[in-house]
Amino acid sequence: QADDFIRANACNKLTVIAEQIRYLQEQARKVLDEANRDADLHHVACNLVKKPGNIYYMYRRESGQRYFSILSPKEWGTSPHEFLGAYKLQHDMSWTPFEDIEKRDAEINILDKLLSRRAALPPCTEPNFQGLTK
Repeated sequence: QADDFIRANACNKLTVIAEQIRYLQEQARKVLDEANRDADLHHVACNLVKKPGNIYYMYRRESGQRYFSILSPKEWGTSPHEFLGAYKLQHDMSWTPFEDIEKRDAEINILDKLLSRRAALPPCTEPNFQGLTK
């Protein structure tokens, strides 16, 4: 009976590890997808100096060439080209799709608050997420 218990316990722990591996694989996929997207967006034509913190609007000319503009479709009135999407250039030179900007800015604000705290984080032997969401 002890052998059955040990086997079941090991199986449970291995199941947790397998779930963590699947999660990490998915995270790695997301990182690679975002890196590919960012590299692609950095190769889009742009006739101005791109500055982190600004939102850029991507259009496609009839020739198929994509380009960035600082004018939104609303500001164009009637856009001369097909609108493909809007992105914010982050300070780490990554791009955030327009629909994710609010969420990303909130995450960055939380991290900035953590980094700006002068006090060192107290030692902790167990996970403690207290204060991370305020």
